[in-house]
Amino acid sequence: MSELAVTTASDLTTAAGEELVHQYLSFILQDRRYALDGLCVREIIEYQRTTKVPMANRCVHGVINLRGAVVPVIDLSLRFNHAKTQIDRRTCIIIVEVAQPDAPQILGILVDAVSEVLEVAPAEMNPVPAFGNSIRSDFIQAMVHREDDFIILLAIENALAVAEIAALPDGNKALSA
Repeated sequence: MSELAVTTASDLTTAAGEELVHQYLSFILQDRRYALDGLCVREIIEYQRTTKVPMANRCVHGVINLRGAVVPVIDLSLRFNHAKTQIDRRTCIIIVEVAQPDAPQILGILVDAVSEVLEVAPAEMNPVPAFGNSIRSDFIQAMVHREDDFIILLAIENALAVAEIAALPDGNKALSA
């Protein structure tokens, strides 16, 4: 009988000391490529109509029923102070688990399309530029160069800070200050 090998965060180096690659789910949002840490992604579902939440932050697209649980869906484009996501046949919801101070929070994020799973080595990660970003710098973990383009690796705990989103019922105007 073989033993089951479990990989932990401390096992992310090989015997030779080389760091292992990490998986990220990439997606398209407003013609730009972003990626999330694959460990926070729970599932990807087709877009389904949401129930609007009165007096919620404008980036809260609504809530869905996911196997009996109420899951808030965030329009990531609006969270980034861009235009509202246009729903089409490729639009989907990525269900993520976001670490929060009290307990992990399950959220859905509305994106234009899911692309692929990327394998990224730590050596491929570039630091966040000091200026010229289309989103807040604290939302960005790193940048990765692929196929003549940069992919933004999101710091999901910052981009989807539940307390911050809930504290801004009139929209994200305060975020751009």
